[in-house]
Amino acid sequence: MKKSFTILILFFAVFIQFHCKNEVKTPVTAEPVADSTPMSEAGVRMIPIETPAGTYNVWTRKFGDNPRIKVLLLHGGPALGCEYMECFRDFFPKEGFEFYEYDQLGCARSDKPDNDDLWTTARYVEEVEQVRKALGMNKDNFYILGNSWGGILGMEYALKYQDNLKGLIVSNMQGSILAYEKYNNLLRSQMRKSLVDSLEVFEKKEDYKNPVYTDLVMKEYYTKHICRLPVWPDGLNRSFEHMNEHIYVLMQGPSEFKVGGRLLTWDIMDQLKNLHVPTLMIGAKYDTMDPAAMEAMSKLVQKGRYLYCPEGSHLSMWDDQAHYYPGVIQFIKDVDAGKM
Repeated sequence: MKKSFTILILFFAVFIQFHCKNEVKTPVTAEPVADSTPMSEAGVRMIPIETPAGTYNVWTRKFGDNPRIKVLLLHGGPALGCEYMECFRDFFPKEGFEFYEYDQLGCARSDKPDNDDLWTTARYVEEVEQVRKALGMNKDNFYILGNSWGGILGMEYALKYQDNLKGLIVSNMQGSILAYEKYNNLLRSQMRKSLVDSLEVFEKKEDYKNPVYTDLVMKEYYTKHICRLPVWPDGLNRSFEHMNEHIYVLMQGPSEFKVGGRLLTWDIMDQLKNLHVPTLMIGAKYDTMDPAAMEAMSKLVQKGRYLYCPEGSHLSMWDDQAHYYPGVIQFIKDVDAGKM
């Protein structure tokens, strides 16, 4: 497997080493929990999810109240948690949108069953459908906004359940893992040769945890293509503190340093033509995803729109808010008004 794509997988390990020295240990749920917690004053609700292995609870938090517009945020990772998406609190409430933060099963504040059979895209799709029903969302008000892995999950959900959706927003995710890998080969080729040579010295020895190597990758790659803010937001830091590395590794590869997991061959490019739900594809100039591919995907779906963030990276919701939020908000308003 090409080393450039392997470097991206290192993002999670490197971040934890440099930014999360006090690792948060969350106990594994030994037995399924059958009952949900009622809505709290802060809008927090634990929703029971039926799985082949039993019933578990997932964490959600509601903001706002709008019977016509209900947005469910699908976080990336896999298994990162939604804390890094707290920035939506600064924008959606002003528009009167109802929206929900949601930690997928195995992540952050949701239950963490010790069962690898649960960590598949198909099972996560069914989880989203159960969350939709529990939150009272339907074809007249239900919007999904998925970032990165959440974009994969959102597209897969729409391919099966789009008749339950009013709008789909795919934030910074291509429709093919192999195409994503190819684009990152291009990004790596644009790095200065002395840096690439230095990286290869460590990679040939599989010395990926060497502090010199991790420092190079963090400073030369992640700060340019993952999040370009000079100081990374607290919510982003907390997401990585709480990340379930086991699930991430299982779905992305057998270790942080070698791609080969359950998402390796994922590709839905030939299925996008089947999506008739209004869809917004978001790309960014400095993203790890090819912005041109995101634009092309917007033309493959039946009712597509493209949003380009010229100052943004993979987390353009943070580092290009001037373009990201006006585009997202306008899309939701246009769908709500029947203009798509």
